[in-house]
Amino acid sequence: MKLAEALQERADLNRKIQQLRNRLSLNVLTQEGERPSEDPNELLKELDSSLKRLQYLISRINLTNCNTHIEGKSLTEIISQRDTLVLQLDSYRNVAELASRTTDRARHSEIKIVSAIDVPSMQKKIDRLSKELRKLENLLQETNWTVEINE
Repeated sequence: MKLAEALQERADLNRKIQQLRNRLSLNVLTQEGERPSEDPNELLKELDSSLKRLQYLISRINLTNCNTHIEGKSLTEIISQRDTLVLQLDSYRNVAELASRTTDRARHSEIKIVSAIDVPSMQKKIDRLSKELRKLENLLQETNWTVEINE
């Protein structure tokens, strides 16, 4: 199984588990003499089976990420670099947006608001980091489709 397939299955299992939890909450209580629309015991068996598979996939994905190296870094390191870069870009974009806002003054006696940072310079940095993020994303995607999961 390719790493990308395991990641997709993990995402599907997470959705399925949430749906099973919701279905269980709708079927664990019924009015006396009535039957639930679904058997909660069967739903619990399906939930347990899904959780067991999820645990297996998570451990295999994590092992694969630790044991797969690209350009001298493990996938785990590249993923952490990507996640940090996403946070950095989000923060920088927010700062650039806030610094770009202008305020209109009705009179010259009103306080003038000016940017405390160089917005064009910040935007260039955002563009550079965005390009770096795209490269990391492409590297991860390519690797996910070429690496077999550690069994």
